[in-house]
Amino acid sequence: MDHILSVITFIPLVGALIILLMDKRAAGLIKGFALTVSLINFAVSLPLWWRFDSANPGMQFVENAPWIQSLGVNYFIGIDGISLFLVLLTTFLTVICLMSSWTIEKRIKEYMFFFLMLETGMIGALVSLDLFLFYIFWEAMLIPMYFLIGVWGGKERIYAAVKFFIFTMVGSLLMLVAILALYFMNIGAGNEATFSIIELYKLNLAPNVQFWLFAAFCLAFAIKVPMWPVHTWLPDAHTQAPTAGSVILAGVLLKMGTYGFLRFAMPLFPNAVEQFTPFMMTLAIIGIIYGALVAMVQDDIKKLVAYSSVSHLGYVMLGIFALNQQGVVGGLYQSLNHGISTGALFLLVGVIYERRHTRMIKDFGGLAKQMPFYAAIFMIMTMSSIGLPGLNGFVGEFLIMLGTFLSSKIAAVFAAFGVILAAAYMLWMYRRVFFGPLDNEENQNLKDLNALEWGYLLPMVILVFWMGIYPGSFLGKMETTVESWLGQVSDKRIACAQLTEKPTLASLIADGLDNYSR
Repeated sequence: MDHILSVITFIPLVGALIILLMDKRAAGLIKGFALTVSLINFAVSLPLWWRFDSANPGMQFVENAPWIQSLGVNYFIGIDGISLFLVLLTTFLTVICLMSSWTIEKRIKEYMFFFLMLETGMIGALVSLDLFLFYIFWEAMLIPMYFLIGVWGGKERIYAAVKFFIFTMVGSLLMLVAILALYFMNIGAGNEATFSIIELYKLNLAPNVQFWLFAAFCLAFAIKVPMWPVHTWLPDAHTQAPTAGSVILAGVLLKMGTYGFLRFAMPLFPNAVEQFTPFMMTLAIIGIIYGALVAMVQDDIKKLVAYSSVSHLGYVMLGIFALNQQGVVGGLYQSLNHGISTGALFLLVGVIYERRHTRMIKDFGGLAKQMPFYAAIFMIMTMSSIGLPGLNGFVGEFLIMLGTFLSSKIAAVFAAFGVILAAAYMLWMYRRVFFGPLDNEENQNLKDLNALEWGYLLPMVILVFWMGIYPGSFLGKMETTVESWLGQVSDKRIACAQLTEKPTLASLIADGLDNYSR
């Protein structure tokens, strides 16, 4: 168990490399092997749940070994209550995605290779406690997702893949500049060269310096969330990606943005957070309302669900920037909820698309008569998405609303309006697809869910009810870490605000470069 995080991170990579050695004509064997690798990795990750100490707010399962000693780079990994469930969500959803990919027929060997590579990149980014290591995994996620969209996507897949790549790269490069600036500032302060996030947390920077560094990190993570107005890559990527690509994009990759704010941007630059909070909450509110209104007028079911992600992630960001226990815990919990409910909705859209090769709402109607089990699961996920009490979405939204109300009553009012809009567009879509006359001949012979589809949808349904009825089994492992995180951000903000000298960003970097050259 001493190296469990390394094992979880690199099992998919080993599996991907083995797939490269397999005969591409053995399609069934490749699919079965990739699924087996993902199942093994999920099973190996489960002990993180029961071995995690809920009372310990610090990093657990830590591994720290020198890597590039001359630069102060270490192989430093660990998890806390913020990253625990995101790691488990990643290993779980990878299994679900590979099950749903059983019908893939095009370049199966390459598809499975990229998906397992993507899993390693995602887990690596979530467990990295060294900024250099984090950036490597952060960039490693980009390449497999680019190919998954660009090769196995829809008719406009190249456009969507290139747009996804350009947006993400622009944000990543700015973050890299900020990472290097932070590295040299730490050296300039007389400290040893290090990229360790734990050590960099101790660095006190003047508020004017924090402003620019936070802005660079903020843009990178805001694009990944994505927040309005840097969200425009997401609907295209979601709509053009294969079903499993949309699921993993919604379930995990978007959470890298919210996780980045919590792990890096906010605790490193707390005074800048205080300056940016009204701006970020405003953007979150705009994203909530805008995403809901645009979703309401979509005639493509998948694009509707894609725009709903913009709206739902707005709630997550709103909770995080409420900067109180209820809001941050709610934001974390809603991240998990979104991964389950929206991921399941993309799976359900994929089910009907495989049967009809269309996602247009006007092509359906009355499906509840022909596919009752499919309609029932779609209804459960719809209700989960709009936050019905008893389902997982309600708990997260309630905590976010409570935290937002304590921070800004005006923001809470606008957020509540977004909940109403979400109910409107989701229920309106459901009525048009599943109720009314079954008058389209092409829909009259559709088959209900098969055994494979039950296999990957039923675990999602179970989680929706479990997280809605017994949220304490999840929240209990987050609360201590979040409480400590809030205290750390608050204490550092006070310490930085008391600095008498207000050096410039350029002067601090220059001092660091001078010390480094010596």
